[in-house]
Amino acid sequence: MAQVPRDEAREERLHMEIIVDAYGPEEQATGWYNYLENQLQFPFTATCRTERPISPLRLGDEVEVTGMAPEDECEREMFVMIKWERRGLAVPLSQLEGIAVDEETQQAIEDWHYWVDRGYELG
Repeated sequence: MAQVPRDEAREERLHMEIIVDAYGPEEQATGWYNYLENQLQFPFTATCRTERPISPLRLGDEVEVTGMAPEDECEREMFVMIKWERRGLAVPLSQLEGIAVDEETQQAIEDWHYWVDRGYELG
């Protein structure tokens, strides 16, 4: 996982909009979940940008993202639901890159990538 340089504008958004008044990991997770649920415009198409042992997706796979995973699945990491073999499957948002998404969706995905790539954690 590559370390990304500090982005002051993004840091301010993280602390003033997403995890504002969060006093612990559960509150941070709730802040992120609510932010992503409100900003991401579902459904959208995404491509796999990195492989993960917990996910069946391979680099370059294209998927349709249909919504956020249940909130109780997002206590340590943010997951989204994708269409997968006639059912839904939760995969890490950090694994996906939006394709031709609107500006709000792009910013929200990039905000989560920034959080993860900077080494920040929920808990």
